[in-house]
Amino acid sequence: MKRLALLVALAAVTFLAWNAFRGRPAHFTNLPPGANGPWLAFGDSLTSGVGAAGGSDYPSRLSQALGLSITNFGRSGDTTAGGLARIAEATALKPRVVLLCLGGNDALNGEAPARMIQNLGAIIDEFHREGSFVVLIGIRSASLRDRNEEHFARLAADKQVFYIPDLLRGVVFKPIYMSDAIHPNDAGYEQIATRIEKQLRPLLPKLR
Repeated sequence: MKRLALLVALAAVTFLAWNAFRGRPAHFTNLPPGANGPWLAFGDSLTSGVGAAGGSDYPSRLSQALGLSITNFGRSGDTTAGGLARIAEATALKPRVVLLCLGGNDALNGEAPARMIQNLGAIIDEFHREGSFVVLIGIRSASLRDRNEEHFARLAADKQVFYIPDLLRGVVFKPIYMSDAIHPNDAGYEQIATRIEKQLRPLLPKLR
């Protein structure tokens, strides 16, 4: 019996540690949010909706699914450094919830992952100071094995933010969902919005 109890306790500790590593801490910073501004999608072309018809970007689709307004602060070509440079414009809105998705262009520009994560951490800190609840959305690396996953997961755990891995999971490499090698089409953005909506749904009572 003692051996069984020890094994059960070890399994529980392992499960909790795995959740923390995956960016799913038991406590999230600013839940419920202290800020009362709009929901905000802060990112690059994947947020602005390159490849989709007007109104089919993922923030617009998610807005429809959740029945609330989401301000799109996506800027095509933006990097984490670019996002940090324009952070004051975003925090001035006192966003209640921030969907943060940056990092793809850093890799394309040859930026080191460590600098990308440092910039993302600084962006998160700025939003946290305003009382915003931050949802960190991962971007996979441009390699066969996703080398960004571990970095994003650790950042999410460190900053205690809700983490959604790899924005393009289940969409990329599938021509039916992609307008080009990088950007989804209307159907792809709808898939992304549906996935995000499902993961955020349990938290909505505290986020609205």
